[in-house]
Amino acid sequence: MVQNKFHKSFKLNGISFNTVDEILRYTKDFSVDIHQFLENWFAAEHAILVQTSGSTGLPKSIQLKKELMQNSALATGAFFNLPKNTTALLCLPTQYIAGKMMLVRAITLGWHLDVVEPSSNPLEKIEKNYDFSAMVPLQLENSLLKIKKIKKLIVGGGVVSNLLQKKLQHLSTEVFATYGMTETITHIAVKKLNKPLSFIGRITKTSFETKVNSFYQTLPNVTIYKDQRNCLVISAPKVAEKLVVTNDVVQLISDTQFQWLGRFDNVINSGGVKLHPEKIEEKLSKIIENRFFVAGINDEKLGEKLILILEASPKNDILGKAEKSLLSKIQNLTSLSKFEKPKEIYFTSQFIETKTGKIQRTQTLQKIFTK
Repeated sequence: MVQNKFHKSFKLNGISFNTVDEILRYTKDFSVDIHQFLENWFAAEHAILVQTSGSTGLPKSIQLKKELMQNSALATGAFFNLPKNTTALLCLPTQYIAGKMMLVRAITLGWHLDVVEPSSNPLEKIEKNYDFSAMVPLQLENSLLKIKKIKKLIVGGGVVSNLLQKKLQHLSTEVFATYGMTETITHIAVKKLNKPLSFIGRITKTSFETKVNSFYQTLPNVTIYKDQRNCLVISAPKVAEKLVVTNDVVQLISDTQFQWLGRFDNVINSGGVKLHPEKIEEKLSKIIENRFFVAGINDEKLGEKLILILEASPKNDILGKAEKSLLSKIQNLTSLSKFEKPKEIYFTSQFIETKTGKIQRTQTLQKIFTK
């Protein structure tokens, strides 16, 4: 494979290029991060060093083969029917894999890619329309008024709440949640978050319908199964040379579909009952609009006691007397079993986050209980 090539239809911010040197000269004055990545991308080495986000552990650097990154780009293009001349918007940080892969897709597939500074409201000053983009949930939440400017959107880096998902219904934009990680070169599975859509997965030449539901559909050439912990194991030789053993507890729906239940390392053992925080949070999101999460703390009787952590400032009207009201609503929420109802509520003005905006649960709990 020759690394020093790019698709002839590739454009960056409306500019076409004849040589790699032209691309590097342009990006040097435009963006240090993009320039450094493309300099490494077009270099002779067959692998590139990528930083993980650190959302489920300490950030680390891993090497990814450029050939596998190109395979991932080709799979995304085929799955979502995004050929050459696709217009795309890059609004994610290029220090991490999601942002890097938007560049790789554009270079490999011949997209016309525009770049904006990563922010919580990336469409604020956007007037153009785009075929495709990728965002984190917070960006999507803040972009709802202008999201129609994007035809197809993938959302990763965090869970899309039930409240946000309700806001996506009847939009013209087709919104997909993605499942993946740095080790799988972003997504290996997607699920549709709004109106049903039928399309053809061109890699396999087969047609299938993606419905609004709670399970993920794997991309072609991906095999999945569970280990003894009920955690997902991924075989995706086109994008990952080794088996990827995750800490994600799942329910297998079929050979190509799974429902994500939560993180194995987040499981709470309360009185011998195993609780999955993420599934409880999904149910609680129907009555709580603030950012929140549930966790377990030590308890003499139960071993671990389920609590609710709410992001709210001292002036927020949900505090004080409203705390009792919230607890009452939780007790009356029929979708929760008696074990899934938090025993106490704790407040903090701001969650601790990773650089990519994911909530650091352990660090946030430490901040609350070491005051």
